[in-house]
Amino acid sequence: MAESNEYDLVVIGGGPAGYAGAIRAGQLGKKVACVEMDRPGGTCLNWGCIPSKALLKSAELYQKMLHAADFGLSAENVGFDFEKVVSRSRGVADQMANGIEFLFKKNKVDHIKGLGQVTVPGMVEIKDGPDKGKFLKAKNVLLATGCKMRPFPGLELDGEKVMTSREALARKKQPESILVIGAGAIGVEFAYFYNALGTKVTLVEVIDQVLPVEDQDVAKLLARSFKKQGISVHTSTKVENVQVTEKGVTADLVKGDKVTPSEVDSVLSAIGVVPNLEGAVSSKIKLNEDRGYLTVDQNYSTNVAGIYAAGDIIGPPWLAHVATYEALQAVNGMFGAGTPKRVTLFPGCTYCLPQVASIGKTEQAVKESGVSYKVGKFPFAASGKAVASNASEGFVKVISSEEDGEILGVHIIGADATELIAEYALAMHLEATPLEIHETIHAHPTLSEALMEAAADIEGEAIHI
Repeated sequence: MAESNEYDLVVIGGGPAGYAGAIRAGQLGKKVACVEMDRPGGTCLNWGCIPSKALLKSAELYQKMLHAADFGLSAENVGFDFEKVVSRSRGVADQMANGIEFLFKKNKVDHIKGLGQVTVPGMVEIKDGPDKGKFLKAKNVLLATGCKMRPFPGLELDGEKVMTSREALARKKQPESILVIGAGAIGVEFAYFYNALGTKVTLVEVIDQVLPVEDQDVAKLLARSFKKQGISVHTSTKVENVQVTEKGVTADLVKGDKVTPSEVDSVLSAIGVVPNLEGAVSSKIKLNEDRGYLTVDQNYSTNVAGIYAAGDIIGPPWLAHVATYEALQAVNGMFGAGTPKRVTLFPGCTYCLPQVASIGKTEQAVKESGVSYKVGKFPFAASGKAVASNASEGFVKVISSEEDGEILGVHIIGADATELIAEYALAMHLEATPLEIHETIHAHPTLSEALMEAAADIEGEAIHI
């Protein structure tokens, strides 16, 4: 075995967990390789978080241009080129992927292009791709192969009539109508995007609310907002009898005894993800799994010594920032740079308009736990900055323990919610109380004042409501 092929750590997967873990190991002075078939960045950077946000920003700006009169401005002949909108999003992904490659070089991470498989503990074989046939000797292996979109049962993906988010991000022709199946974050974001650009959108969710993991108050407001925007929203509804035709796709929307036929140009399946572990580990190595996800201990170690796992492959919440955190914790632990922590508190964000962001428990979950609690709520309609920005839709909701003031959950819907949530993420990490948020002077006028006012409202001390 050539010395150049001997590593302190080999990471399989180049997404938010994989590339971050590899870079961290490089920072620690370790010899490290990251095995990735595609460009570094994984699904998030190349086919998820980043390019989708570029699409959403184009849609948001287009809508603002259409409503320029609200600001006393005039904009005539406003239009868009759908292919250019998509091309811009691909360009953003390209730029960020190039950035990861630069960081690999900066931190002396070897990027091995191919499909990696742990054939025996301590050995990674490149089974396919440009570097096929290489063997890497590894003191440690970090599995970070993530997840892939779950296709709708019985439908073959073709990128035109039947898509997941991956195909939608590359599609250069706008559908006139689309059925989005699943109203989680991905489904909601694409429903907003297509509708904002004029596509007739039908959004269907089998659960009784859009964004099933979010607080009920937030979900209700988002559903109302979507309906005002022209999206046809169907909750507690199943999609059955889906058929691909010459013209498009037909389906039945079933709610109880009511069946509503639907005929659209395209279907986008956003019904979740499945673990992407196939082929990464030889069948001779038996790793403990739960529903296809790897099970790990407090140190992110699998049941096989020297093999670790982090990110989506170890299960929900399937968020890029959680994946990065887990990989950093795993690498720090395996090289003695800190005591690893498992994820217990994390923000979740949805980038439609209005935006949605949350951290901690929903009010329903707190109520079911039996804990006595208080709620503070502040509407953006009472925020001078929000009204001045023509962004008065939404609110901030803070839930705290009645006994000791612990912040149990925070839920924001409105402009820049995904940026605002960071203050409460820090507050909960530092075990701050609503009183401490209330007593922290927030600049005026800012949207962040709503965070302070919601905290004050817990004790009935909000000034502007």
